[in-house]
Amino acid sequence: MLGLNKHDAMLFVIVLILTLLAPFLLNPFPQGSSLAQFNAGYPDLMQRFVIYGIFAIGFNILFGLTGYLSFGHAAFLGMGSYAAVWIFKLLTYNVVPAILLSVIVAGLFALVIGYISLRRSGIYFSILTLAFAQMSFALAYSVLSNPKFNLTNGETGLQVYSNDPQWLHRASLPDMPHLFGLSVRSTYTLRMNGWTFDFNSGYYICAAIMILMFYLSIRIFRSPFGMMLRAIKSNQQRLNYTGLNSRPYTLAAFVISGMYAGLAGGLLAAMDPLAGAERMQWTASGEVVLMTILGGAGTLIGPVLGAGFIKYFENIFSKINDNVLHQWFAFLPDGMEDLMVTIVHPFIGKGWNLTLGLLFMIVVIFLPGGLVEGGQRVGRVFRRRDRKASGAEAEAARQRRTPAE
Repeated sequence: MLGLNKHDAMLFVIVLILTLLAPFLLNPFPQGSSLAQFNAGYPDLMQRFVIYGIFAIGFNILFGLTGYLSFGHAAFLGMGSYAAVWIFKLLTYNVVPAILLSVIVAGLFALVIGYISLRRSGIYFSILTLAFAQMSFALAYSVLSNPKFNLTNGETGLQVYSNDPQWLHRASLPDMPHLFGLSVRSTYTLRMNGWTFDFNSGYYICAAIMILMFYLSIRIFRSPFGMMLRAIKSNQQRLNYTGLNSRPYTLAAFVISGMYAGLAGGLLAAMDPLAGAERMQWTASGEVVLMTILGGAGTLIGPVLGAGFIKYFENIFSKINDNVLHQWFAFLPDGMEDLMVTIVHPFIGKGWNLTLGLLFMIVVIFLPGGLVEGGQRVGRVFRRRDRKASGAEAEAARQRRTPAE
């Protein structure tokens, strides 16, 4: 199927089904339920799931295959966002040229940074990429916001104004990002017995692109190029001793990874036409590292799972407050209720990072392979039980046949 083996084809189909049915799967609780707080099926969050999934898939091509840990990938995310918003300001609100320019600009930027950074490896490479990202952040935040040639609009962020030229924009088209006239904010809401499901065009545009990028990552992983990247991760020095120059391969992986990040940045701007320097900060680069490690570096679906996991905690747990906690523990006596709220309070709201940090520690300690390893362990347990059950049935059948024989 599409050049994939049986295992990869099954994985691709699973991702396809989960992505298309996300509005249903992410809204398991009725709207009026006390557990509706944990629903994540609203358009903005679903868009972030798939966009940051693209970001993490691209980062995994570099880190998961070559072992080169970059702390500067947020620079490409920010470059992609700025490029997309400039298309909206100068030409049109159509997301296609904005996304294409985002990928091209991020790829060229990655080529320059990668060419310099890949002269070193290990921690020196990581520090170089971090330095480039911080320089990019500083340029976007202050230097390039100079009124004479305002390219980034500084801390306010680059956005579209009514007096921008938009030379290719027509009055018949939506006055917001769109795909050939289909607004990215167009949403159809389905209500069924207390449940609410939102089908947003912007989400499905991003989801279609993520599925395509996921398929491309599978082909890269299984290609001779991907095997060469694995060889670099395994023992780059031994590979160099064979006479092969590994730098063009690592540079290609770095550029491809940067283009994925630029695509994610362009999609972020397409969903909300605003680009700020905060997308280039080191915290954004660290976030994609956490996504990849948490999901499972070097695996195909791991980065997508890690991106969804972190964005879920960031958006769901950060909204829980003391009023919600009091509703949850209302069945307890007053003193016990207040005690439970006091205990849980540091882990929700602004303290959601503490919860995420504890979960990350648990995963790293007990599941070094990330969430994918956890799923594999659960699968092995069930397969072992099935084998034991089938063996017991075979033994029972053999014993039943023995007297007759």
